[in-house]
Amino acid sequence: MTDKNASPRSPVPSLILIAAVVAVLVAAFAYTAGWLSPKRLTPAKIVGSLAPPGGAVPGFRRNHAKGICFTGDFESNGSGATLSKAKMFAPGTYAVTGRFNLATPDPKASDAMARVRGLGLRIVTPDGSEWRSAMIDAPVFPVATPQAFYALQLALANKDDPQSMQKFSAAHPEIAAFGAWAGSAPWTSSYAEERFNSLNSFVFSNADGQDQVVRWSFIPAAKVENISAAQLKEKGANFLDAEITQRVQSAPQRWALVVTVANPGDPTADPSKAWPEDRHTVEVGTLVVKQIEPEPDGPCRDLNFDPTVLPAGMHVSDDPFPAARSAAYSVSFNRRTAEDKDYPHTPAEGARQ
Repeated sequence: MTDKNASPRSPVPSLILIAAVVAVLVAAFAYTAGWLSPKRLTPAKIVGSLAPPGGAVPGFRRNHAKGICFTGDFESNGSGATLSKAKMFAPGTYAVTGRFNLATPDPKASDAMARVRGLGLRIVTPDGSEWRSAMIDAPVFPVATPQAFYALQLALANKDDPQSMQKFSAAHPEIAAFGAWAGSAPWTSSYAEERFNSLNSFVFSNADGQDQVVRWSFIPAAKVENISAAQLKEKGANFLDAEITQRVQSAPQRWALVVTVANPGDPTADPSKAWPEDRHTVEVGTLVVKQIEPEPDGPCRDLNFDPTVLPAGMHVSDDPFPAARSAAYSVSFNRRTAEDKDYPHTPAEGARQ
């Protein structure tokens, strides 16, 4: 019952509570953006550090700016269901949009100058369940943390100190493994011959509620033919797009998706450390690239390959990079889409040569 003699409840406590909640939210956003601590690493700082000496190229991705789009299918063999209840691991064929790319902020960079090649992928089931991923062909990442990645970009850009990279390497010895790969691994003359690796760790959950930490790789069906760096330069500045276009026109190109399961104690939070080769693996299906799509205004133009866009049955692990990459990709996406007037909506003359 209502006490008719009771005084009306004052709205002040509720207003104070609302104000406190808003203040907390504002503080959280300010902290995330780095407003309260100028030295805090933010997505904007990471993206800014990737810009070449002449500044970012308007309208383009801030990294992996050079690439080519494709469409195709993921043919699941059903074996992935032992690891994850994700719908694209049920037996069947699922639509794919992807992008082969080079790890460079310069869309006009020579193909021979970009040591790292990448693969962005989006797999969608008929009911809209979605898995996005971004991978590279290196077996390990250069550094262990997002903070170290930012410091690496600063060291690379520091032309005033010729010892900047030596100092960085001394402080981050994990970069040696990546350096050894970059300096000695053979080159290929086609995206179709590359093995692309997730490097970051994720957690797969199956229908029985079992969780396992995993990484994955797309292993090419095409025969790998290694070439020298000198032979690579002779092929021209933009040969990779033309080569993969011609190859896919001749026949669909395939990669086996192999998931590697971590053992207890494996470094799940550090992509600069490879897992031993004897770890349990499961081949869960095949990526089939069927059609090369135009890069300008194609289906990849406004597609952000955010690695935290995951279906039920997958989630992030203790690896800090997916969240950092997601935030940085968002900044990059917002900047390039705001610069649409600067984007070349028709292919440049000779771009496919």
